[in-house]
Amino acid sequence: MSMPQGTRRVLGRGSWPETARISDLLRKETVGGALLLVAAIAALIWANSPWSAGYFALRDVQVGPQALHLRLTLGSWAADGLLAIFFFVAGLELKREFVAGDLRDPARAVVPVAAAVGGVILPALLYTALNLSGSGDVAGWAIPTATDIAFALAVLAIIGTHLPSALRTFLLTLAVVDDLLAITIIAIFYTGDLLVGPLLLALVPLGLFTVAVQHRIRSWWLLLPLAAGTWTLVHASGVHATVAGVLLGFAVPVVRQAAGEGPGLAEHFEHRWRPLSASFAVPVFAFFAAGVAVGGLRGLGGALRDPVAVGVMVGLVVGKPVGVLGATWLVARFTRAELDTELKWLDVLGLAMLAGVGFTVSLLIGELAFGPDSGRDDHVKVAVLAGSVTAAALSGLVLRARSRVYERLLAGETDDTDHDGIPDAYESGR
Repeated sequence: MSMPQGTRRVLGRGSWPETARISDLLRKETVGGALLLVAAIAALIWANSPWSAGYFALRDVQVGPQALHLRLTLGSWAADGLLAIFFFVAGLELKREFVAGDLRDPARAVVPVAAAVGGVILPALLYTALNLSGSGDVAGWAIPTATDIAFALAVLAIIGTHLPSALRTFLLTLAVVDDLLAITIIAIFYTGDLLVGPLLLALVPLGLFTVAVQHRIRSWWLLLPLAAGTWTLVHASGVHATVAGVLLGFAVPVVRQAAGEGPGLAEHFEHRWRPLSASFAVPVFAFFAAGVAVGGLRGLGGALRDPVAVGVMVGLVVGKPVGVLGATWLVARFTRAELDTELKWLDVLGLAMLAGVGFTVSLLIGELAFGPDSGRDDHVKVAVLAGSVTAAALSGLVLRARSRVYERLLAGETDDTDHDGIPDAYESGR
């Protein structure tokens, strides 16, 4: 039975506000982080249930055109395809930060940038040191170097309701630079047999995409095929296909062409694509990447005794916070750069612990470093999950305590001590 035209119009009008509300909800870090966590937990439960064979069969289903060498498993599509959307949004955010954000001003950016570099170097060194001898394997040195933006910001949003806004800015800048370093590491160190031909051919659709967006063309029927062509050729070249997402994001202009035009194209695309990344791309990747048959307490103990797993956990839980905090202190102590006046060192300590939440990118690098036939892929997954949860829990304890301090200060319960409990007279005399 056909619906009256007026009724269709009313229902149509009502659906758009609802769609907009859902999209706005999905842009919040807490929602994206929650979906990510739910997907990972669901995968772990299914992979360790009596019906685990169904999970692994689903993950290994192959789809796609064989003629284009895109006959991939669903797990590979999630890692190579869906994560390209995540990295496209990350590329947009990176460019926006470099052109119009905190990274534009070197004086403001140097401290979180140094923190990000320290948070990459020390975990890699600790992992390598623990895997140089015996049954270790140094191939996974980059696994504990990553910080998961969505997960970390979600934790901060949930427990840090009264923390200074400067802490979120610090974490966001650190995570953005961390992503840039992770992308560089993937492109240089985890690229297999490089085929120059497809890589050069990828410059054609990438160049056309760049010209189109530079002329502020937003037509999906033109941009999507060019983006898909770029991704396909980068994938065929041997470079990890997520790099294509970053390159496409970097191509989008940030600055508005003229005053009064509304948001720039990078902001427009980020607004459009972030809900898809947060609600679908990253959770689906987590669902297929996090599923590991632990084998009970005995299996868990065996996995965590592997030097590779130990290196990953030590890198995330110890290397990340010490690297981030140490680099921040060195820059603040020996250069003219200063820590934001809103922040105290206990705040930075909690944030440095939170940087140990690796998850998405760590799982991706683990898949690139140790294939499914290596026997260590599952151990890496267990270590990344355990290390990320531990880092989140430890940082939660510190940041929750700090949030209570700031809550009391906002309520007027102040005395002659600063936020660290250190007398102001001592602070001014340092």
